[in-house]
Amino acid sequence: MVESKKMKILAYSVMIVLSVICVVPFLLMISASVTSETSLLVQGYSFWPKEISFGAYEYLFADGVTILRAYGITILVTFIGTSVSLVLTTLLAYSISRKNLPGRNVIAFLVFFAMLFNGGIVPSYIMWNNFFHIKNTLFALIVPNYLVFGFYVIMMRTYFTSNIPEEVLESTRIDGAGEFTILVKMVVPMAVPILATVGMMQAITYWNEWQNGLYYVSDSKLYTIQLILNKMISNADAIKTIATNVSMELPSVSIRMAVAVLGALPIMCIFPFFQKYYVKGITIGAVKG
Repeated sequence: MVESKKMKILAYSVMIVLSVICVVPFLLMISASVTSETSLLVQGYSFWPKEISFGAYEYLFADGVTILRAYGITILVTFIGTSVSLVLTTLLAYSISRKNLPGRNVIAFLVFFAMLFNGGIVPSYIMWNNFFHIKNTLFALIVPNYLVFGFYVIMMRTYFTSNIPEEVLESTRIDGAGEFTILVKMVVPMAVPILATVGMMQAITYWNEWQNGLYYVSDSKLYTIQLILNKMISNADAIKTIATNVSMELPSVSIRMAVAVLGALPIMCIFPFFQKYYVKGITIGAVKG
């Protein structure tokens, strides 16, 4: 009993330390984003702003329409991409989890192979741009690279084979249900933890995505929040370089912190609602296999 209590105290202590390590950088980032550029350069970073300034946010929101539109595009892409990705991943994972599927091992090998190797940036760009003509469309922000991850397919397949009793599926099959009905009415309700986990991972991926926008989008009306903030940082650096001889102060360092806050804040607000499913899905889906 005493030994168990000591282990519990040790476990809680370790988790508190790890939590502090995770939270401290975010607090420092938020503090730096509302600190004046001069104070950051002279006195360095601190957890409490020595000289409060909202110059970085004023720069970012100078054209409020652009930021709001970028947020709208990002939310739309994240919602559509996550939804479609979750459907495709579930269908593929359930298919290769069925032992009676013809060619099951070949399909599983192709999924694993695609997880390790890809054709590279140039062939991918030529394929998507010249053959599928997705440049400057929403498809360019959704389809390439992120729609189906082999790792998520394997993780979900492991969950299906380890946690969905075959006897339950077989009894439903005897009652006359088809595979699609079994998947929708039996498997999906029992697989909420892994679905929430994969969905959260994909949502974070789409929210933070900027490479597809960099390669395939030149229309500013389709810029996502990550892409437009990245361009704002580049513009700030360029203006600051020019302004060194003009005695002009631009909050370059605090802009980086403000960009990080704007990019991470929505996901940080949503994550706690999915945390219990996230932890359970990761544990069961990855370890039991």
